[in-house]
Parts: sequence; C-alpha cells; structure tokens
Amino acid sequence: MPATSLTRRSLLAAGAALALAGCASSPTPADYTGQTPALDLRQYFNGPLVAHGVFTDRAGKVQRRFTVQMVGRWQGEEGVLEEDFIYSDGKTERRVWRLRHLGDGRYSGRADDVVGEARGEARGNALRWQYTLALPVDGRVWEVQFDDWMYLMDDKVMLNKARMSKFGFELGEVTLSFRKL
Repeated sequence: MPATSLTRRSLLAAGAALALAGCASSPTPADYTGQTPALDLRQYFNGPLVAHGVFTDRAGKVQRRFTVQMVGRWQGEEGVLEEDFIYSDGKTERRVWRLRHLGDGRYSGRADDVVGEARGEARGNALRWQYTLALPVDGRVWEVQFDDWMYLMDDKVMLNKARMSKFGFELGEVTLSFRKL
C-alpha cells in the first residue's frame, strides 16, 4: 500500500475519532447539577425583564442586533412570557410563550411561530431549551432548530447562547443577556 494512501486513511480515521469524541463530550443539563444560583424559570421569568442580543452568522459576523422587552406571569405551573423585539434596523416582532412546568426541572412551551412544542430541562444554574422556529426569510418560511443554553449568573442576570441549524448544518448563533428589572 502506498504511503500516501496509508497517510490518507490515518487522517480519515483520526478525523472520525475526533468527530465522535466531540459528540460524546457535548454538555447535558446534568453537568450543571449543584451549580448556583439555582435556576427556576417560574421565578426568573416572573415580572419585567429586558434582554440585549446579537445574531452572528457561521463566520461569527454580527448580522442583527436587538433588544427584547419582556413580561412574565406565572400561576402555579402555567406561565406566559411576552417578548417584544426591537431590531437595530427598526423592525419589531412579538412572541408570546405559553410555558408549563412539568416537574423535576423540566419545562415545555408553545408560541405561534414555534413548530410543535419546545422542551427544556434545568439543572443547577443552567437550562437547555430546544425547539423549532418558523422563521421568515426573504418571503419564505424556514423551519430552523434552536438549541438554547441559559445560565443564571445571579438573581438579576442570565446569559443565553443559542445555536441555530437547519438539516443539521449550523446557520449561526444568538447571544443574549437578560436582566430582571
């Protein structure tokens, strides 16, 4: 067997091993068990909040900046989170989440532009929130998957990093900083 063929096979095998290792090391909510302060969405998303964020493309370039004014209200295990987005280009958008606490740190949610049901799990100071969003793009609607990770920093501040993908290909990231008012 020629040396170049052996080298190519070795590189492919090493690449496959690294890809599998990367998948195996993905974080889970359980990784944050015991981290403080403990995140309870019923407490944090109750009352007025403001968030500032950016959407970056795959190359890391900021494509959109925005502010979100929010108000959350909970009655028992049911909550409503109203989000009013104001983008740097002046466009506005509204999303109203209907949330449900399922027990043991698990949550579900629905909104008019969410396809099906969002699912979340909180452990320690972190929440993983996953859903599919019907996103209007250039006159068409794309179904885009979101994989959000939220981290409670203190009783007022929470950071959020969301990966957006379609057909398993990363489209970009949304980064947000929430502040409880």
